[in-house]
Amino acid sequence: MKNVLLYYSFSFALGGGEYLPLAFIAALQKTSNLTVAVDQAGNFERSYKAFGTGLDIDLSRLKIVQVTPPDYDPRRHNVLASLRRFRRLRHLARSADVCISTSSIMDFGKPAHHFINMLAFGDDAFTDYVHGRSSRARGDMMTKAKRFFSNSILRPILGMRSKRSIICDRRQHIYPNSQYVEKTMKDFYGPFNSRVFYPPTLFEAEPTDVVRDPLKVVYIGRIIPDKRIEDLVAIVERARAVTGLDIAFHVAGRLDQTPSYGRKLDMMAQERNWLKFVGALYGEEKMRFLTSGTYAIHAERDEAFGISIAEYLSSGLIPIVPDEGGTPEIVDSPDLTYRTNEDAARILARLLADDGFRGIQRDHCAERAKLFSREAYLERQRKLLAEIVGVTP
Repeated sequence: MKNVLLYYSFSFALGGGEYLPLAFIAALQKTSNLTVAVDQAGNFERSYKAFGTGLDIDLSRLKIVQVTPPDYDPRRHNVLASLRRFRRLRHLARSADVCISTSSIMDFGKPAHHFINMLAFGDDAFTDYVHGRSSRARGDMMTKAKRFFSNSILRPILGMRSKRSIICDRRQHIYPNSQYVEKTMKDFYGPFNSRVFYPPTLFEAEPTDVVRDPLKVVYIGRIIPDKRIEDLVAIVERARAVTGLDIAFHVAGRLDQTPSYGRKLDMMAQERNWLKFVGALYGEEKMRFLTSGTYAIHAERDEAFGISIAEYLSSGLIPIVPDEGGTPEIVDSPDLTYRTNEDAARILARLLADDGFRGIQRDHCAERAKLFSREAYLERQRKLLAEIVGVTP
């Protein structure tokens, strides 16, 4: 059996990105000697309980190694933590036949397989580029001097490679999680060894007697400023005004992830009896929530992929998404993508008023759901891991 080293941080709030490492772990532990490197070991069990119970993971067979300091806090990440992580990963990689990062670009000190899970993966210049800001527009000469010192002087002295040097090394294998991410990265870095691999969409609704509310819109996911929940509220509010219908908007997720933002949204809900925050939902509660509505809306414009959108499709919902990022790639319908909040409100109003249009979009979404089904994903994963490890999981 080959020795496989897999890295994922398990440092942040629970989200769809944790499906990929858990799905890989479930498959790889059956065919290899698997070591899982993490930033916070205690959070692995939390993630497993939330997402991995249906993946047949044998915790007794896993070797979990924390590669950051014992008191590591991602909110206070610094170069010393990066150096410790790099040295630990490089040490573990020496005895590994295959190295896999499911947390974007990591330096194992040798060729590896890197699965992109977010666009902010540690290269500040690229993050600026994604957000449409040049380094000149974002920072002053001191900021640029610090970046130059870190990337061109300090990292080489410490034996650490920049994200750019790893990405552009043709011996490395990079797996963007959407065509949008691949194009964005190649526009910035130039050509590199890439292959798009859509992340896991393991959620499948299995209702027997679904009764959908024809006037209910839902959202599920992290409740943080980047998700632009206020825009979603504004879209539903505008659609209510246009149609005169009593449209409800229910949001699932933790309001306390960003406390000040959560308090702001809670005040909005107190002023609108049609807006409801239902908390974090998992398992059967999540299934019932997603199958209780008819429509879903999304607002983040630089979403790398958007697992929640695939879950909407699997749940029989009709999602309305921005015309930027990875989400329109999932829905693949210009009629369900929008540029402005006003556009989104018009789409929602038309879906409510036009039975023919709604039927066409519902059938289209059902067809797209097949591509992102659990069965389709596991088959893609089986083939890819067979190539990477040389053994069919």
